[in-house]
Amino acid sequence: MIAALLPALLPVLGDLFKRWFPDPAEAAKAQQDMVMALLAQQGSLNAAAGDIIKAEAQSEHWLAACWRPILMLTFGGLIVARWLGWSAPGISEAEVLKLWDIVQLGLGGYVIGRSIEKVAPQVAQAIGGARR
Repeated sequence: MIAALLPALLPVLGDLFKRWFPDPAEAAKAQQDMVMALLAQQGSLNAAAGDIIKAEAQSEHWLAACWRPILMLTFGGLIVARWLGWSAPGISEAEVLKLWDIVQLGLGGYVIGRSIEKVAPQVAQAIGGARR
């Protein structure tokens, strides 16, 4: 979420840092530190979300471990049923689009979560190396 806001925030932050720090080098350093702090915070939030999903997946209770995949399969099935013409007559196009958004969000969250899981050690090492 923070990464999505960065392109909008950077020009505003850049202007603020130019006013707060008359020296361009200090302003650039402060802006870089702010971006690194925001990215580190986003990494922490993503790691916490990943820990929750891992805990659910490793749960000994079947429903706690499987509710996310079942929900995504259900939404995906509703979209496929609509595509094949097997949907209830009361489902509007807007509702179908909302279901599709949920499926995209669920799949995107899974892909992003897996990507962050694989990249997080390198990012943490880079951030740690930049602070030294």
